[in-house]
Amino acid sequence: MRLRTLVLREIFERKSQLLTSFLAILLGITVIVSIKNISYYSELAVAREMDSLGANVLVLPKSATLQNYYAADMQDETIPEEYVTTLAMSDLEGLDNLSPKLSMPVELSGKSFTLTGILPKNEFQAKAAWGGAGIFSRPVGCGASVGMMDSEDKKTLARKRVIDTLTDSEVLVGADVAAALGLKDADSIDVLGKKFTVTAVLPETGTVDDSRIFAHLHTVQDMAGKGPVINAIEIIGCCQEISKGLVAKVNSLLPDAKVVTVAQIASAQIRINKMMKNLSLMFLVIIVFVGGASIANYFYANVFERRREIGTLMALGANSGLVLRIFLLKALILGVAGGIGGYVIGTILAVVLGPKLAGVIVLPMPLLALPAVGVSVTLALVASYFPARRAAGLDPCATFQEV
Repeated sequence: MRLRTLVLREIFERKSQLLTSFLAILLGITVIVSIKNISYYSELAVAREMDSLGANVLVLPKSATLQNYYAADMQDETIPEEYVTTLAMSDLEGLDNLSPKLSMPVELSGKSFTLTGILPKNEFQAKAAWGGAGIFSRPVGCGASVGMMDSEDKKTLARKRVIDTLTDSEVLVGADVAAALGLKDADSIDVLGKKFTVTAVLPETGTVDDSRIFAHLHTVQDMAGKGPVINAIEIIGCCQEISKGLVAKVNSLLPDAKVVTVAQIASAQIRINKMMKNLSLMFLVIIVFVGGASIANYFYANVFERRREIGTLMALGANSGLVLRIFLLKALILGVAGGIGGYVIGTILAVVLGPKLAGVIVLPMPLLALPAVGVSVTLALVASYFPARRAAGLDPCATFQEV
């Protein structure tokens, strides 16, 4: 009988005894893979958003949380739209761009999306007081000019959140919305009983913007029935003025609002990512001790229960090396199965839970498969080695004695 056949028969005939050890490895690898997967894409999104997000100051409701800066405006709390007028009419230097927003959940074709109202530039310029406020040009030394956008530049909305014109019957849709509903430029879409024309389909960003529908702010306010309110005001502030206390000045001007910088919000997300890394390390330690102890206990018990069978095998000519290989091969199969199963389940959990936990789209990471199997196999082989050595060192004569 070949070694492989002998080991497989042993596993299938005593599979219930392996279940506890297998589950210990499977669950441990599953948790590690899912956390690593989610944290990787969360870190990637933070880096990408820090590079591409035009707004660097946010004005939010006082009770707003800072757990996720990708969706800082997606909250039930609101602030008055007149705050935009207050900022536009103030003498604060460095307020180069104001972008008020109001978001609300909508359901289309059985799927949930977010309708976000934005205010185009022509609305600002239509008001004489706002038009002279200089809120759409960056002062010298504060970086590149925001400039005016034509229809083709509407695709950069995910970065700058500002477009030139947007009528009350036009919308821009994110990549996920377009894919889910089969939309393209110039198509019609019905949102809460109102007909809109798709002006542009935005490119995929990997953030919550992909599942948004952007419409005129006042249109969204009418549809929400909340009056002239907004969820957030995004500001492209002059970096020099921010360093001189722009955030504190805005806070003083709007005491009933919360004013934060992207750096503050990003740091909160970075702390969450660091916590997830620490969690994955903690689970790795747990799997080493709990999983290793479970495997070692199983193999020690298996050696004790089968000592007479081992003795018979050795009496028939099997040497200690063969016995050692039998147990190690069984451990190897256990480790490979636990590693592959943990990677698959962990990846599925990450893809499903990632958008809910981290607010980013998570994709499978094949690069995690090898480390997952490697950790699982190494743990199984190390934990089973000493019980296997004990089995290989049994005296055939002693094993036939009655116990």
